[in-house]
Amino acid sequence: MNVDKAKKRIAKQVKKGFHGYPLISLEYFGETPDRASEVVISFIAEENAEPQKQTFVSGKDVREDEAILSALVKIIERADAQTVAEQEGVSILH
Repeated sequence: MNVDKAKKRIAKQVKKGFHGYPLISLEYFGETPDRASEVVISFIAEENAEPQKQTFVSGKDVREDEAILSALVKIIERADAQTVAEQEGVSILH
């Protein structure tokens, strides 16, 4: 799947807002606010459940990495996520 198509599919899910569980959240991390070197995807099956987390790391910006974006889309689809949340911006790694 190409980068633009994957970004659009993720953005479409995020725009829907909260529709219950399962919930998937995406959070980006990097050395600078302009470049996200890793993304953490969290899966929460039901309210008050412990999140299951997976981290993807890239030498380039993960938001432009076709393989990582494709994997995120597949995880969202396979989890049958009712809600997809995405944290704005890039959190700085210390």
